[in-house]
Amino acid sequence: MALWDHLKELKNRLIKSAIAVLLAGVGGWFLYDPVVASLSDPLISIARDTGRTAVLNFATIADPFAFKIQIAIQIGLVISSPVWIYQVWAFITPGLTKKERGYTLGFMAAAVPLFLAGVFVAWLVFPTVVRALLQFTPATGANNISATDYLTFATQMLLILGISFLVPVILVGVNMAGVVRGRTILKAWRIIVFLVFVLAALAAPGTDALSMFLLAAPLLILFFAAIGLCIFNDKRREKRVAKQAAETDATADIATPGSELNNL
Repeated sequence: MALWDHLKELKNRLIKSAIAVLLAGVGGWFLYDPVVASLSDPLISIARDTGRTAVLNFATIADPFAFKIQIAIQIGLVISSPVWIYQVWAFITPGLTKKERGYTLGFMAAAVPLFLAGVFVAWLVFPTVVRALLQFTPATGANNISATDYLTFATQMLLILGISFLVPVILVGVNMAGVVRGRTILKAWRIIVFLVFVLAALAAPGTDALSMFLLAAPLLILFFAAIGLCIFNDKRREKRVAKQAAETDATADIATPGSELNNL
């Protein structure tokens, strides 16, 4: 496929994903109130327990409306995840065989629940992270937090953990597309472990090491399971290529005039 065709395919996938996010964002508009109430719970709890100010701050008249639109779009991004994850997958793996496409259905079935699981874990630990960070505020201080900054922080945390749970599936996809080999990924295992523990340390719901390990363990299992699948797929591909090469050589020998006499 030519570069222009790849770009055209990418544009079509992006348009479909954007339409899905916008349509799901309509549903997010109606979920605004309960979502904001849940996001504000840590601030309400801090204000109640410490007696100091901890609120979302809207600096201009238009900020509440813009904030609601942003929340709706973020909710739409989560709700529409099956659509845009599929579009990403379809763009990465267009050159697979019919049998390999059958395998991708299983990976797609795992990708969406994994992404949502990552978002759910981030949603659970978000209040603890907010409390842990705001506990450094002096007793005489106040937390008038910009609503936009607060939403950006929450969004980054939700998406980072969601995508972290999704990355192993993406690794398998690019491996099946022949972009990267399993052993190449395995060579970077030290970097993978380091990044996973850094992420777990930032998102762990507790301040103890056990919480960090409990969060890092499933991520590491997912990554190394994906690497194992990539290595298995590489070996299967090599056997298939070797078999095709042997059949091609055998066919060429038979088709070459006088080949049988030469063999005698």
